[in-house]
This record gives sequence, C-alpha cells and structure tokens, in this order.
Amino acid sequence: MDIKATIKEVFYSIAPITAFITLLQITFVKLPAETFISFIGGAILIFIGLTLFLLGVNVGFLPIGEKIGVSIVSKGKMWFALLAAFIIGFVVNVAEPDVQVLASQVNSVTEGTINKGAIIAIVSLGVGFFVALGILRILLKVPMKYVLLVGYAIVFLVALFTSPSFLGVAFDSGGVTTGPMTVPFILALGAGVASITSKDSAADSFGLVALASLGPIMAVLIMGVFYK
Repeated sequence: MDIKATIKEVFYSIAPITAFITLLQITFVKLPAETFISFIGGAILIFIGLTLFLLGVNVGFLPIGEKIGVSIVSKGKMWFALLAAFIIGFVVNVAEPDVQVLASQVNSVTEGTINKGAIIAIVSLGVGFFVALGILRILLKVPMKYVLLVGYAIVFLVALFTSPSFLGVAFDSGGVTTGPMTVPFILALGAGVASITSKDSAADSFGLVALASLGPIMAVLIMGVFYK
C-alpha cells in the first residue's frame, strides 16, 4: 500500500478545481465569504475522505474482489458464478454514492413522481444483470465487441419507445454506476474470473465495467416504456 502515491493522486484530482474556483472568487464571482470558506472546508474534507476511501479500496476491496472472482469460478458451476456475480453487482451498486445522488436529484426534480427507491433498485438490477452477463462472456469467451454492439443496438431501439423524460436519466445512470465503489470491485472480480478461465486474462478481465454501465441505461429505458 503506497500511502504517498494515494495522497498525491487525490491531491491532483482536487487541486485543479479548487484552484480554479479560488481564482474565480478573487477575480469575477465574488461569492460571500461564508460560502467560499464552506467550499474550502468541503474541499479539505473531500481530500481527507477520498484519501481514506482509496486506501480502503486498495487494502480491502481489490484483494477480496479478485479472490471472490477466483472462488466462484472454482466451484465449477456456471449458475452459481452468474448468480453470485448478479448479487455482487446489485449490492455494490446500491452502496454506490453516485447512484444515491442521482436518485435524490431525480426524485427532487420530478417532485417525487419518479421515486428515489425505484431508481436505485432499477439501476442496481441493471448493473447486477450485466455484471453476470460480463462474467458469462468471459466464461464462454465471447468477443467483447459483439456483446457491446448488440447491447447498444438494443438500447437505441428501446430508446425509440421510452418516455422522453427517461432518456436523460437513463444515460446519466450509466455514468454514475462507474463510481469509486462499483468500479474497483467489479474490475477486481473480472480479473479474478479471467485469471482462472482465460489464457489472455489481462485482456478478458477488462470490459466488465463497460457492460455494467450499459445495464442501468437499458433498465431505466425499459422502465420508461412501462412507467405511467
């Protein structure tokens, strides 16, 4: 575990936007002093929190994700591997902070018409299903390009029939699922599965996040077709 490297990574992520906002405050924007001080305090808290979070990911999430991937495939039963992958994808995404933020924003903008819990459930189901699909792709050695081509073809077909109010939510939901909680665990899971089943594990372990982000897009679009 390289603590210095993690601190440097977080600093380089936060420093540019903090410096830019500070520059705007000095030159053009002139926000109230209380608001600007709150921003600086928030930036410091984000720096501390994100550093601790990434350290936790490196210490715990990545190793356990890879070991789980190895374990579920070693059982020798495909149905068990796919079920485990679905549950892992669902549970990890429910805990994803970005998904919680999106669901809250959608609930607020629509004044409760689109329920927060429904968005979280639908997005997480989409992630879980497509994580399982990604594991199936690795096991069956299906080229990623075919899975993505078919997947996005279905997405754009469903988009023709869904409610327009769901289009933006659907594609945003694909972005928020690639957050700091979901991505490390899913990447590690894919690496663990590929290390057992594939000769080219370095190549096959990637692509699982791409499928995981496709799942919620499709799930929300389908929700928009039936939502009244």
